[in-house]
Formats: sequence, C-alpha cells, structure tokens
Amino acid sequence: MRRKITEKLIEWKERKKKKPVLIYGARQVGKTYAIEDFAEKHYKNSVYINFEKMPVFTSFFESDISPSRLINIFEAHFKTKITEGETLIIFDEIQACERALTSLKYFAEDAPEQHVIGAGSLLGVAINRGKYSFPVGKVEMLTLYPLDFEEYLDALGKTHFVEIIKDHYRNMTPAPDMIHKELLNDYKTYLAVGGMPMAVKSFRDKKNYSDVYSEQSSILNAYIADMAKYSTN
Repeated sequence: MRRKITEKLIEWKERKKKKPVLIYGARQVGKTYAIEDFAEKHYKNSVYINFEKMPVFTSFFESDISPSRLINIFEAHFKTKITEGETLIIFDEIQACERALTSLKYFAEDAPEQHVIGAGSLLGVAINRGKYSFPVGKVEMLTLYPLDFEEYLDALGKTHFVEIIKDHYRNMTPAPDMIHKELLNDYKTYLAVGGMPMAVKSFRDKKNYSDVYSEQSSILNAYIADMAKYSTN
C-alpha cells in the first residue's frame, strides 16, 4: 500500500544535512511496512533491528553507544557493509531499548552521514523512557497514522478518483452525479472499514465485512495486550 509518509522519507534521504528520523505511531498502522518498502526501493541494502524480536541487540547498547562501535557490531552480525548514503539502518520497536533511543543523538552529532530511522509506538516510547535522555533536537519526528481516505482509495486501486477529487476541489466544481455517488459509497465503506492496513487489505481482497470485523478485533486485542505489558498492578 502506498503511504504518504514515503514522500517525506524520500525528501529526507535527498537532504544533504540530516538527522535520524524517529517515526511514531500506534501499533499496526504500518510503520515497519512503510520503512522496509522505502529501504527496498531507495537503498542498496539495509540493516533491520527489532528490539522486541531481537533482544540480544539490547546488550550491545549497554556500554559504549558511539556510532562507529555500533556500526562495526552491525556489520559483523549481519555480515554486510554499511555504506554512507547506500545503507539504511532501521531500529524498530525502539521503545524496547532506551539506549538505542539515546544513541540517535550520537548518530546526529558524530555520524550525520549515516541514514538511520527509528520506529516505535507512542505508548511504548513514552513509558519506557525513564532512565536515559530523549534526543531532543537531534531527531526528525514523523507520525504515521492509519490510512486516510486518499490512501484508502489508492489501496483499492482507485487512484484515479483521488485525482478527480483534487481536480474538482481546485476548480470548485461539482463532480458528476455518477462519480459523486460512487465516491460517497466508498467513503461510507471507509468509515466502516477504518484505516488500519490489515483491515483495509482484508476488505480489498475479500469484500467481506465479517473478515474486516475479525481483523479489527484482532487489532484491538493487540492494543489491550500492549497496554497490559506496562500495567503496574
């Protein structure tokens, strides 16, 4: 699915002076997919670290977090060369490793030539940041939300409607009745399906609201489980 955040990431990549990017967003809004798709299409290679699925990496951040040391560790572990401007370093679920979040400051100060993206849920980043400082002013912060109506239409293969809407908006003219009715119907389904990528994908592939409801329930249960991890009771 095409996400608008990709356009912002492309602009960031092409900038001569850059800071690491930190992408916020609730779970399952598509942060990992958007980042990996961006990496695949715009970089020679990438290094992907998920601090929840790969807890061994947390130990690498317990002492020296200078970029040069970390890059040496990544190259040895992944058996790949990290090249400035050609390799994207991805820190996913960064809220699970406070020191990784802090390391973004040193990438900004000591290795601005490296391309680094961190991603984490709003809830996790806020709760786990209790001991080490947040890299204020040293990262560019972006937020990924669920699909908006434009992204939803694009996911359904109706990109042409997006251009029609924009054209009529620019010219302040009403759309033909047939197109207006179809778009209104699409908007009603969007309100029912929502913008979570898996729910949209389910509707696109099956056109079955029961399956969409199952996806929505699964997402909600994942949110509840996520919040339970941080419960103090």
